[in-house]
Amino acid sequence: MAGSTEGGIAMMGDIVLACSCGRVSGLVSGASPSTGTRAVCYCDDCQAFARHLGQPERVLDANGGTEVFQTSAARVSFSKGREHISCIRLRPNGLLRWHTSCCATPIGNTSATPALPFVGLIHSCLRDAVRGTPREEIVGPVRGWAYQKFATGDKSALKLKPQNVPSLIVRFARIIAVARFRGDHRRSAFFGPNGTAPIAVPKTLTDEERAKAYRR
Repeated sequence: MAGSTEGGIAMMGDIVLACSCGRVSGLVSGASPSTGTRAVCYCDDCQAFARHLGQPERVLDANGGTEVFQTSAARVSFSKGREHISCIRLRPNGLLRWHTSCCATPIGNTSATPALPFVGLIHSCLRDAVRGTPREEIVGPVRGWAYQKFATGDKSALKLKPQNVPSLIVRFARIIAVARFRGDHRRSAFFGPNGTAPIAVPKTLTDEERAKAYRR
Protein backbone atom coordinates (compact mmCIF):
# COMPACT_ATOMS: atom_id res chain seq x y z
CA MET A 1 0.00 0.00 0.00
CA ALA A 2 1.41 3.37 -0.95
CA GLY A 3 1.99 5.97 1.73
CA SER A 4 4.15 9.00 2.21
CA THR A 5 7.55 8.12 0.84
CA GLU A 6 11.19 9.00 1.12
CA GLY A 7 13.27 7.61 -1.70
CA GLY A 8 10.31 5.43 -2.71
CA ILE A 9 10.06 3.74 0.69
CA ALA A 10 6.96 3.98 2.90
CA MET A 11 7.71 6.03 5.99
CA MET A 12 7.72 4.40 9.42
CA GLY A 13 4.96 6.69 10.71
CA ASP A 14 2.40 5.70 8.08
CA ILE A 15 -0.36 3.81 9.88
CA VAL A 16 -2.76 1.51 8.03
CA LEU A 17 -6.45 2.40 8.31
CA ALA A 18 -8.95 -0.38 7.60
CA CYS A 19 -12.47 -1.48 8.41
CA SER A 20 -13.17 -4.87 9.97
CA CYS A 21 -14.46 -6.48 6.76
CA GLY A 22 -11.66 -5.13 4.54
CA ARG A 23 -13.80 -3.23 2.05
CA VAL A 24 -12.37 0.12 3.18
CA SER A 25 -8.67 0.79 3.58
CA GLY A 26 -6.32 3.71 3.59
CA LEU A 27 -3.45 5.39 5.35
CA VAL A 28 -2.67 7.90 8.08
CA SER A 29 0.53 9.52 6.85
CA GLY A 30 3.26 10.86 9.09
CA ALA A 31 1.65 9.87 12.38
CA SER A 32 3.75 10.64 15.45
CA PRO A 33 3.42 12.12 18.95
CA SER A 34 4.26 15.54 17.45
CA THR A 35 1.66 15.40 14.66
CA GLY A 36 -1.22 14.13 16.77
CA THR A 37 -2.51 13.45 20.24
CA ARG A 38 -3.53 10.08 21.63
CA ALA A 39 -6.28 10.43 24.23
CA VAL A 40 -9.27 8.61 25.72
CA CYS A 41 -12.66 10.35 25.74
CA TYR A 42 -15.46 9.26 28.07
CA CYS A 43 -18.08 11.78 26.89
CA ASP A 44 -21.63 10.56 26.42
CA ASP A 45 -21.55 11.54 22.73
CA CYS A 46 -18.66 9.20 21.93
CA GLN A 47 -20.39 6.44 23.86
CA ALA A 48 -23.64 7.07 21.99
CA PHE A 49 -21.84 6.87 18.63
CA ALA A 50 -20.43 3.44 19.47
CA ARG A 51 -23.84 2.21 20.66
CA HIS A 52 -25.64 3.53 17.58
CA LEU A 53 -23.28 1.55 15.35
CA GLY A 54 -23.71 -1.55 17.51
CA GLN A 55 -20.00 -1.50 18.33
CA PRO A 56 -19.67 -0.77 22.07
CA GLU A 57 -17.67 -3.94 22.76
CA ARG A 58 -15.12 -3.13 20.05
CA VAL A 59 -14.83 0.60 20.73
CA LEU A 60 -15.43 1.34 24.42
CA ASP A 61 -13.15 0.37 27.29
CA ALA A 62 -14.39 -0.94 30.63
CA ASN A 63 -15.43 2.57 31.68
CA GLY A 64 -17.01 3.63 28.38
CA GLY A 65 -13.93 5.40 27.03
CA THR A 66 -13.05 5.75 23.35
CA GLU A 67 -9.37 5.95 22.43
CA VAL A 68 -8.70 8.47 19.66
CA PHE A 69 -5.75 9.89 17.77
CA GLN A 70 -6.37 13.55 17.00
CA THR A 71 -4.48 14.81 13.96
CA SER A 72 -4.89 16.80 10.75
CA ALA A 73 -7.58 15.37 8.46
CA ALA A 74 -5.21 15.90 5.52
CA ARG A 75 -3.04 13.07 6.86
CA VAL A 76 -5.83 10.59 6.06
CA SER A 77 -6.22 9.07 2.59
CA PHE A 78 -8.51 6.30 1.37
CA SER A 79 -7.14 3.87 -1.21
CA LYS A 80 -10.15 1.55 -1.37
CA GLY A 81 -13.86 1.58 -0.54
CA ARG A 82 -14.58 5.30 -0.50
CA GLU A 83 -18.14 4.46 -1.59
CA HIS A 84 -18.65 2.66 1.73
CA ILE A 85 -17.85 5.71 3.87
CA SER A 86 -20.83 7.31 5.64
CA CYS A 87 -21.36 9.83 8.40
CA ILE A 88 -23.96 10.76 10.99
CA ARG A 89 -24.66 13.63 13.34
CA LEU A 90 -26.00 12.88 16.77
CA ARG A 91 -27.69 16.31 16.74
CA PRO A 92 -28.48 18.76 13.92
CA ASN A 93 -25.44 20.92 14.69
CA GLY A 94 -23.12 18.20 15.95
CA LEU A 95 -19.78 16.90 14.74
CA LEU A 96 -19.64 14.68 11.67
CA ARG A 97 -19.05 11.16 12.92
CA TRP A 98 -17.64 8.94 10.18
CA HIS A 99 -18.04 5.19 9.83
CA THR A 100 -18.22 2.51 7.17
CA SER A 101 -21.59 1.40 5.80
CA CYS A 102 -20.27 -2.08 4.99
CA CYS A 103 -19.48 -3.25 8.53
CA ALA A 104 -20.21 -0.23 10.78
CA THR A 105 -16.55 0.32 11.69
CA PRO A 106 -16.15 3.74 13.34
CA ILE A 107 -13.53 5.89 11.60
CA GLY A 108 -13.51 9.21 13.43
CA ASN A 109 -14.96 12.62 14.09
CA THR A 110 -14.50 15.85 12.16
CA SER A 111 -15.91 19.33 12.20
CA ALA A 112 -18.90 19.98 9.97
CA THR A 113 -16.64 22.19 7.86
CA PRO A 114 -13.08 21.60 6.62
CA ALA A 115 -12.15 25.05 7.94
CA LEU A 116 -11.07 23.20 11.11
CA PRO A 117 -8.91 20.49 9.51
CA PHE A 118 -8.88 17.91 12.28
CA VAL A 119 -10.00 14.33 12.70
CA GLY A 120 -10.24 12.28 15.88
CA LEU A 121 -9.47 8.80 14.54
CA ILE A 122 -10.98 5.98 16.57
CA HIS A 123 -8.61 3.17 17.51
CA SER A 124 -10.82 0.42 16.07
CA CYS A 125 -10.03 1.48 12.48
CA LEU A 126 -6.27 1.83 13.01
CA ARG A 127 -3.74 -0.92 12.45
CA ASP A 128 0.06 -1.07 12.81
CA ALA A 129 2.43 1.01 10.71
CA VAL A 130 3.09 0.09 7.09
CA ARG A 131 6.53 -1.30 7.95
CA GLY A 132 5.21 -3.34 10.89
CA THR A 133 5.96 -1.06 13.82
CA PRO A 134 3.19 -1.34 16.44
CA ARG A 135 0.74 1.53 16.27
CA GLU A 136 1.22 2.39 19.93
CA GLU A 137 4.93 3.04 19.33
CA ILE A 138 4.11 5.39 16.45
CA VAL A 139 1.44 7.57 18.10
CA GLY A 140 3.00 7.61 21.57
CA PRO A 141 1.38 7.32 24.99
CA VAL A 142 -2.11 8.39 26.00
CA ARG A 143 -1.84 12.03 27.12
CA GLY A 144 -5.18 12.41 28.85
CA TRP A 145 -8.46 10.78 29.85
CA ALA A 146 -11.15 13.40 29.22
CA TYR A 147 -14.74 13.84 30.47
CA GLN A 148 -14.43 11.19 33.16
CA LYS A 149 -17.71 12.36 34.72
CA PHE A 150 -19.49 10.38 31.99
CA ALA A 151 -17.50 7.20 32.68
CA THR A 152 -19.36 4.00 33.50
CA GLY A 153 -18.64 0.94 35.63
CA ASP A 154 -16.05 0.85 38.40
CA LYS A 155 -14.39 4.27 38.25
CA SER A 156 -11.82 3.68 40.99
CA ALA A 157 -8.99 3.10 38.51
CA LEU A 158 -9.72 6.42 36.78
CA LYS A 159 -8.55 8.31 39.85
CA LEU A 160 -5.00 7.40 38.85
CA LYS A 161 -5.44 8.76 35.30
CA PRO A 162 -5.12 12.56 34.85
CA GLN A 163 -7.72 14.23 32.67
CA ASN A 164 -5.25 16.84 31.33
CA VAL A 165 -8.04 18.64 29.45
CA PRO A 166 -6.27 22.04 29.31
CA SER A 167 -3.11 20.38 27.97
CA LEU A 168 -5.13 18.42 25.39
CA ILE A 169 -6.85 21.63 24.24
CA VAL A 170 -3.52 23.43 23.84
CA ARG A 171 -2.05 20.55 21.82
CA PHE A 172 -5.21 20.34 19.72
CA ALA A 173 -5.13 24.08 18.99
CA ARG A 174 -1.47 23.92 17.98
CA ILE A 175 -2.07 21.00 15.60
CA ILE A 176 -5.01 22.81 14.01
CA ALA A 177 -3.07 26.06 13.65
CA VAL A 178 -0.15 24.32 11.92
CA ALA A 179 -2.51 22.32 9.69
CA ARG A 180 -4.42 25.44 8.72
CA PHE A 181 -1.17 27.27 7.90
CA ARG A 182 -0.17 24.38 5.60
CA GLY A 183 -3.51 24.59 3.81
CA ASP A 184 -4.71 21.20 5.09
CA HIS A 185 -8.31 22.48 5.09
CA ARG A 186 -8.17 22.18 1.29
CA ARG A 187 -6.93 18.58 1.37
CA SER A 188 -9.29 16.70 3.66
CA ALA A 189 -10.19 13.15 2.66
CA PHE A 190 -13.62 13.71 4.22
CA PHE A 191 -14.57 16.65 2.01
CA GLY A 192 -14.64 17.29 -1.72
CA PRO A 193 -11.95 19.12 -3.71
CA ASN A 194 -10.74 22.38 -2.16
CA GLY A 195 -12.88 21.87 0.93
CA THR A 196 -16.37 21.65 -0.50
CA ALA A 197 -19.20 19.41 0.72
CA PRO A 198 -18.64 16.25 2.79
CA ILE A 199 -18.00 13.14 0.68
CA ALA A 200 -21.10 11.56 2.24
CA VAL A 201 -24.38 13.28 3.10
CA PRO A 202 -24.62 13.46 6.91
CA LYS A 203 -27.61 11.68 8.45
CA THR A 204 -28.91 13.24 11.65
CA LEU A 205 -30.29 10.77 14.16
CA THR A 206 -34.00 10.85 14.80
CA ASP A 207 -35.27 11.51 18.32
CA GLU A 208 -35.92 7.79 18.74
CA GLU A 209 -32.47 6.78 17.46
CA ARG A 210 -30.80 9.36 19.66
CA ALA A 211 -32.68 8.25 22.78
CA LYS A 212 -31.67 4.64 22.11
CA ALA A 213 -28.03 5.55 21.51
CA TYR A 214 -27.75 7.48 24.79
CA ARG A 215 -29.46 4.78 26.83
CA ARG A 216 -26.91 3.00 29.00
